Amino acid sequence: MKRARIWIALLGVLCALPARADTAAGLFGRGQVQFSIAAGSSTAYNGSYNVLGVGGRYFVSDGLGLGLSYEQWTGSGPTITKVSPSVEYVFYGLAPVKPYIGAFYRHASVQGAPAFNSAGARAGIYFVPSPNVVIGLGMVYEAYHNCQATLYGACTETHTELSLLFGL
Repeated sequence: MKRARIWIALLGVLCALPARADTAAGLFGRGQVQFSIAAGSSTAYNGSYNVLGVGGRYFVSDGLGLGLSYEQWTGSGPTITKVSPSVEYVFYGLAPVKPYIGAFYRHASVQGAPAFNSAGARAGIYFVPSPNVVIGLGMVYEAYHNCQATLYGACTETHTELSLLFGL
């Protein structure tokens, strides 16, 4: 619950940051704020999970965004909570799609088990179907720190991601 309060406070700070007038970068311009909501399913610990998450990103300069996301995994196994700061650059000058690259660090807490950390990279393309909506399609590579392949099966993961972002 304490982490949820911290996350809500950080989102409040992001909302309070001043936005700048429209630039050529549009939703990816300096001062822009984007929010995301995630829902899906995944597997871990030999069980199925429902995944819910929220995220926010603030563009410190045209194309360069700093973000923070929070996920809660619930289901058949121990509850998993993930917090992830990130950095991303969007090549906003290209049309009709906007390529992006980024990096992230992730801290995961597992109920009744040791926490673990990972770091990764992502790349893909964004589509901007309306002035306040962004749809993304990309690939993610994630490497787990201090991983024991015999215990976890694999210490790296690659997967696709589909994102829906909302700008203010």
